[in-house]
Amino acid sequence: MEGNIEVYRHEIKYICSEAELEQIRIRVSTVADPDKHANGGYYIIRSLYFDDYYNSSYYGNESGVDPREKWRIRIYNNDDSRILLECKRKERGKINKKSDEITKKEFEDIIAGKLLLDFDDRQVFNRFKLFRSTKLFEPAVIVQYVRYPYVCKEGNVRITMDCNISSSKDYNNFFSKELSLRPIQEGKKQLLEVKYDEFLPDEIFRAVQLKNMRQQTFSKYYLCRKMEGMV
Repeated sequence: MEGNIEVYRHEIKYICSEAELEQIRIRVSTVADPDKHANGGYYIIRSLYFDDYYNSSYYGNESGVDPREKWRIRIYNNDDSRILLECKRKERGKINKKSDEITKKEFEDIIAGKLLLDFDDRQVFNRFKLFRSTKLFEPAVIVQYVRYPYVCKEGNVRITMDCNISSSKDYNNFFSKELSLRPIQEGKKQLLEVKYDEFLPDEIFRAVQLKNMRQQTFSKYYLCRKMEGMV
């Protein structure tokens, strides 16, 4: 964010088979670069999502409420040295994401249900603390998947291929490599996402198109909660 201007990005999603995703990956690799943070070309994302007393995030997604927000704590490759608290907001078809780092102790206090009233300069975390006491935020579901990311400077494009999407409610073992997980996608369907600022370069658009592929709405959070029985 620069000059207090909120930056919102376009986000389009496609559901693909493994074979389709491999075709797209080969084509994308000729017009975009692998994300430098992805050792071996991929990383594992694990997120703990929160919802309020009325399950507003779940039902808001179901009914298409606009604008709407999702709150989550995210780690990469089971690494607890960098824990991110994120707020993802969707408005008029575009997305905005803000985050703060939190400590493992703060995470443990959240899971234990402790009220955190010591506000500091972390604005996202401060807002989360407020919502925990006023909206009764509670852990809702864990979402995990393997991500293959590519980037393109032109248009500030990010292409991600998310595979093996799984859910869990084992919150106390969030950092464990042995976390019990349940796959949510039947028939080995995978998710392709394309995020960009104001324009999508033609070569990127062509690379992610296959016959009969259509843009779809897809929420990993919503489907994982549904798989886990919602509440």
